[in-house]
Amino acid sequence: MLAARAVRADPHDPLAALEVGDAPAPEPGAPGGPPPGWVRVRLRAASLNHHDLWSLRGVGLPAERLPMVLGCDGAGVDEQGREVLVHAVVSDPAWAGEETEDPRRSLLSERHPGTLAEQVWVPARNLVPKPAELTFEEAACLPTAWLTAYRMLFTRAGVHPGDTVLVQGAGGGVATAAVVLGAAAGLRVWVTSRDEAKRERALALGASAAFAAGERLPERVDAVLESVGHATWAHSLRALRPGGTVVVCGATSGDAPPAELTRVFFAQLRVVGSTMGSRVELDRLVRLCAATGVRPVIDSVLPLAQAAEGLRRLQRGDVFGKVVLTV
Repeated sequence: MLAARAVRADPHDPLAALEVGDAPAPEPGAPGGPPPGWVRVRLRAASLNHHDLWSLRGVGLPAERLPMVLGCDGAGVDEQGREVLVHAVVSDPAWAGEETEDPRRSLLSERHPGTLAEQVWVPARNLVPKPAELTFEEAACLPTAWLTAYRMLFTRAGVHPGDTVLVQGAGGGVATAAVVLGAAAGLRVWVTSRDEAKRERALALGASAAFAAGERLPERVDAVLESVGHATWAHSLRALRPGGTVVVCGATSGDAPPAELTRVFFAQLRVVGSTMGSRVELDRLVRLCAATGVRPVIDSVLPLAQAAEGLRRLQRGDVFGKVVLTV
């Protein structure tokens, strides 16, 4: 089968660790094949995430698991002919709670082959029905970035219609999802970006205001969605009203900024972590999109054979929304 795989780790040049070409298709019962209870999905579309670049750098993907098919997000058709999305969080079979809280959880492409391929095997419970209203390309954008934004806004931030939310780093998949979802839910969404063109596009998506990175805001906000880390952390804390909440889902610019604990306790700020989302939340997100007409922001669509070009664009930051690969 055609697949995009990490064949080694290269911290300095992740694309040098990528191989796009023919790979063995997983088969039940074969060494390294899918575990019992897993089902096959023939993929129609997959989308890229920064997780793929981190994997190529060797983060969370040790040498003994290589080569590894990349990809967390995908949509396709199962063995019964049903159109489905793939939920990327794989919990331990014995885990009975919410899967993101399982200490032994993983994502597709960490321990098990991912979605940048013609087919993928996943636990049967990880399939979510794809509504007819969504294309395969749109559906493939939802399970990671859009699910992350949904959970940050509606599960972790504790905001309500009319509240103001600041989204750091407009342009990425999580940020664009947060703008669209927040605006649809009646939130006042503000964004920051170093790129004027990305600020303008965020306004066109429904953001109420856009500011340069680090710019002083006209008033303090109820919540901040933070995925940038070191470069924006101080600004995120300064932007919050007393008692406000910063929800952290990543740290693409580094994870060791000054903690500013004095500000945190004096202003009684809440610092909340958020990772991916549950299958239940993914199903709610899918139904929200189908019912309201909200759709993922797609930067570009490329064939799977051009996975390297898509990852190169993602690495440069030359995207607004999701890069989708079609199979």
